[in-house]
This record gives sequence, structure tokens and C-alpha cells, in this order.
Amino acid sequence: MVLPFAKYILFQNPFLKKLPPLQIILHGHVNFNQFNTFSQNISTFSDNCERLSWERSTQEILVGKLKFALRNHQLQEALETFRDFRNLYGYPEINLLNQLIVQLCYSSNHVLVRKACDLVLRIVDENSGLIHVDTLTKLALSLARMQMPSPASVILRLMLTKGFVPSMNFLSLIVFHIVKTEIGTHLVSNYLSQVCDFYNGLKDKKAQHAIMLKPDTLVFNLVLDACVRFKLCLKGLCLIELMPLMGTVADAHSIVIISQILEMNGLRDELMELKCHIDGVSASYVRHYRQFYDSLLRLHFKFNDIDAASKLVLDMNSSHNCHNNEEYRNHLQKPSFVAIGSPNLKNALKIHIEPELLQKDTVLKLEGREGLVFYKGGKLTLSNRALAKFIIGYKKDGRISELSKLLLSIHGELYSATGSGLCSDVISACIQMGWLESAHDILDDAEAAGSPMGCDMYILLLSAYQKEEMQREAQALLKQMKKIDFLPELSNDAIDEHVLCRETSNSVGKSDLAVALAQILNAEDQTDIPLVYNFNSSIFFFCKARMIEDALRAYRKMCEMKIRPTNQTFAHLVCGYSSLGMYREITFFWGDIKRFMKNNYLVVNRDLYELLLLNFIRGGYFERVMEVIGHMNDRNMYTDKLLYKSEFLRLHKNLYRSLKASDARTEAQSKRLEHVQEFRKWAGID
Repeated sequence: MVLPFAKYILFQNPFLKKLPPLQIILHGHVNFNQFNTFSQNISTFSDNCERLSWERSTQEILVGKLKFALRNHQLQEALETFRDFRNLYGYPEINLLNQLIVQLCYSSNHVLVRKACDLVLRIVDENSGLIHVDTLTKLALSLARMQMPSPASVILRLMLTKGFVPSMNFLSLIVFHIVKTEIGTHLVSNYLSQVCDFYNGLKDKKAQHAIMLKPDTLVFNLVLDACVRFKLCLKGLCLIELMPLMGTVADAHSIVIISQILEMNGLRDELMELKCHIDGVSASYVRHYRQFYDSLLRLHFKFNDIDAASKLVLDMNSSHNCHNNEEYRNHLQKPSFVAIGSPNLKNALKIHIEPELLQKDTVLKLEGREGLVFYKGGKLTLSNRALAKFIIGYKKDGRISELSKLLLSIHGELYSATGSGLCSDVISACIQMGWLESAHDILDDAEAAGSPMGCDMYILLLSAYQKEEMQREAQALLKQMKKIDFLPELSNDAIDEHVLCRETSNSVGKSDLAVALAQILNAEDQTDIPLVYNFNSSIFFFCKARMIEDALRAYRKMCEMKIRPTNQTFAHLVCGYSSLGMYREITFFWGDIKRFMKNNYLVVNRDLYELLLLNFIRGGYFERVMEVIGHMNDRNMYTDKLLYKSEFLRLHKNLYRSLKASDARTEAQSKRLEHVQEFRKWAGID
């Protein structure tokens, strides 16, 4: 009888175990041909020996070899042994299988970690019960650390389909690594939205373990902060609206990040609503909210609301020092809620905020941009860029006297500690820019207010007048200087014009404020019309209130006035119509978007493409779906196929699944079938 031999051979007969050649067989790979003679010798004992169980013996050797390799962290050897075992007997016991995957996860070798991912996906496809949830969590974390966001998101979504979400400690670490890249931020943002949908579904069913799946504040902060870094303003806004649905509390970090996203979307009313709560925090928190005031100030300038900007600057520091009484401190400890959309809406989403809540052990480190507001000497101060915007804004409106009033108001409060001559800096910058009349007006206003500038400022202006041969103005300034006893001993010709010009050039040439003025004037975008932000804010409000006809009228009025819609304009409209299930109307906006793109009036970002794509899938407009996908491919934009596949299977799982092209009854049905099949192929369905 010819016995079946596998790669590994173990004889179980006690008599045969005493033979030296068996020691070789028991410890390694063998070639059966080498043992033909030996097998012939032992065949005479076959009548007295029990039947040899070759299969079980080989299985034990492979299991032992796999355990030995894992115990000694010999991963390549473990993988080879595992493959041999799988080819012969299928998968080993569950604990051993999970131990192998975990050790591959802990490897610093990208190839081995990716093999672990591929192995898990294959195993789950064959038998989903073999892999532990903890193993999947560790694999997702390892992939994220290795900067493989796409496989990591696949594992996270695989867990979600099984009804599991990593613990928030693990999830925050996974997210922390994934959001280091733009693609990773897109993926984890979509995953977080899916988790929220899943949580809401369980909450509606009153499932007991729903609370374990609820994303916490840190996870939201990490993803929202990444949206700011990569300028994913629309995606960030969608995530903000998920926070009240989850009941997630916004801490101080959240508020700052939210303010930046609201600024990117031009939603000033929502920021003003937040300001009412931020103004109440104690002085010790002022430093943390520098970026908040920076964002709000930027929006005031975008709306061309110079008065609101001035009021904000005056309120920035004073408001934090006037609420120190015990009654107000107790009020601050109460839960606060801020509406997204408008506080006047009955069904407005309201975020629970705690402005003085800071997590000390958070992994999130907010690094604000260098912008309009700085923190110096325990106070919030304006940068040269902010001052330049004020100067340009007031000068355009012919309101220099109000600029002077603002400068004099904030000079003592914000700049005395640093020794900076705020008014002097502004006058010097105006002189360098050639705005001599404005410089003279500020000098006069300061003098009238009882705070005259130093003699140097008058001499600088006088020199500039003489250099420009403005003799009448120079003479008037000389009389003014003598009147205030700056030049009691000098005659009209006593000042050397060339010396003054040189002094002026040297002094003004060092002005950073003058440089900022020139940069802002050169960078001004004439197409950036403040009315765009007003229209977008109105459309956003109408869509949130489901006043869709009013939103449409605002959009049409916008087009009639030749004001070009932005990505935010169309995103608000798409979300508004989507909330009412009016997907057909969204196809009309897609036509407008294409027309604006064709005329180079609009550059569509990835967030808007994704929003359109999801709504076209929900509405079943697959010709439009493939159109949008084509646009994204032409622009080398990353597409989250797993998200679109999931949405399709959720809504259209069996759509035209068994219908053939020859079975189509009409031409329209034939075309739709073609587009559905094209999408299935693209998304990897069936």
C-alpha cells in the first residue's frame, strides 16, 4: 500500500520513534524519495503497528512550527508555515490565526502590514467569524501609522458593517494618524459621517450599546482640524452639523476650529452667535481664543463691514475683564447651546458648547496661522495686516476721522504695554504710500483730541510736502508746528529740505505697516464682491429653514446682478433640496455649475463634486453620476469608491441586477441600464 505523504511526516508508532532518521523527519521539511528504502524496511512491521495517521501528524507539526515562529517573532517563517497549513487544512484555530495577524500588524515592515490587511480581507470574505474585533482595531491602527489611509478606512468600515466601532481611545489614535494627509482626511470624514448615521439608527431603536459607538469630542476635533488644514470647508461644515445630532460637546478646541470652518464658509451670523459666549470667558482664556477673533475679524472685512470690525477690536479685550462677579461665573458654568443656521429657526441644530473646557491630555495641538490678531503682553493686539485693512477700508469710504478715533481708542489699551506708537506708525505708512492728506488728517485729529504726535511726525510730513513741491500745504504745516511750539525758533526756510527727505526715506523705509499696505493693495481681488457673502448667508438660512423657494429667488437674484456663485452657494442649495428629497432639481443646478465652469467663472472643489455625486446616486440619476465621476477623474481628484458603493447598495442593491440590455423596453431604460452597469463596474459591485 502506498501511503499519502505531505510535506511534513511524523510517525506515531512507538517502535518507529526510536529510529534515528525519524528525528530528522520530526524537525523539518523532508523529501519522501530520500526515505524509500527506510519505508520498505518498516513495511514488515505493518501487521503489528497501528495504522499511521499521516494527516493528523502533519497538522500537528505545522501548528507547532507556526507557534514556534510566532513565539520567536519569525514572521516570514510564520507566513510560509501558515500558507502550507492553509493549503492542506484551511485556517488554523481562531486564536492562532488572530495572533499571526496581530504580530504582522506590529511589524515595522510596510509589506508585512499590507499582507496582514490582504489576509484579513480574504478571511473575512470566506468566514467573517474568524477575526476578532480587537485584531481589526490593531490592524487599522497599524495601517494608519504606516500612512496607508485607504486600507485603514477599509478595515474601519469592515468593522462598522459588523456593528463595531473601535473604542474612542483607539479611534482617536487611528484618526490622528490618518488625517495627516488630505486623502486620509477625506476618507476619515466620510467614515465619521457613516458612524454617526449608524449611531442614530441604533439610538432610534433604543439599542443599549449605542452609547459605546458615539464619537467623542476629541475625534471630532481631530477631523475638523484636518478639514481646516486642507481647506475642506464644505466637508467640515457637514461634520459640524453632525455634532448636535450626536450630542457631542464642543470644548474650547472645538469652538476655535468651528470658527475657522464657519469663516471659510462665510457664515458670519453663526460666528457672531458664538461670540456672545466667548466674550464671557475669563481673561485667562483670552490667549486660546486669539484664532476665534482672527476669524471673525476676517469675515467683517470680507463683508466690507468696517464698523463691525472696529467694534470687535474695541470689545476684544474689555469684554473679558468685566464679567468677574460670582453670579456671572455661575451662569458660565451652565450648558450653552449655539444654533447652526439661525437661533430663530424652530428646528435649528444647536451645538452644546463649553467655552472653558480644555482637555489637558489631548493629542490635538492647534497651530493658528499668522493673521490679523496676535497675543502679546496678556492682550489681543492687531497685526500690521489688520491695521492696513482698517486704513484701506476707512480711506476708501473717506472716513479718516473715524480711523483716527479708532486708533486713539485702542492705542492706550492695546499698545502702551509694548511701547509701540500706533498712530505714529499709521502716519508714517500713509506718508510712504503718498497719502499725505490722510496723514495730515490723522495728525490734526490727534491734536484735536488732546494727544498730539511728536515733532518727528510733523517733520516727516513736512519733508514729504516739500519733496512733492506742495508748498501751500508745507507752509500751513509749518504754521501749525509753530503754533504748538514745535519750532518756535525756526523760520520758514530754516529746515534743510534734502536732510528732511533723507530722514523721511530712512524712517519710512523701515515701516512694516507700509509694506503690508502695499501687499494688500496689490493682492486685492476685484471679483471678491462682499455681496457674495451676503447672498450665500441668506441662501444658507433659507435652506436650513426649508424655505426653498426663497433660497431659489436669492440665487436667481444673484445671477441677475452678475454676481458669480461660489462652491458654497451651490453646496447650500444642493443640501437644501436634498433635505426635501428633491433630487431632480439638483440636476438643474448641475447644468448651471457646468456652464459656470465652461466660462471659467467657477472652479469646483472636491467637496462639492462629492456632494453632487452622493445626491445623484440617491436620486438614481446614474448618467449624472458618471458625468461627475468623469469630471473628478479629469482633475485627478481622489474618489472614495467604498462610500459610493455603500450608498448604492443601501438604496439600489437590486437595480437592473438581472436585466439585460436586450430586455430593455425603451431607449431611455436602455441608456439608464447602461449607466447603472457602468457604475457597478466602476465601483466594483458584483
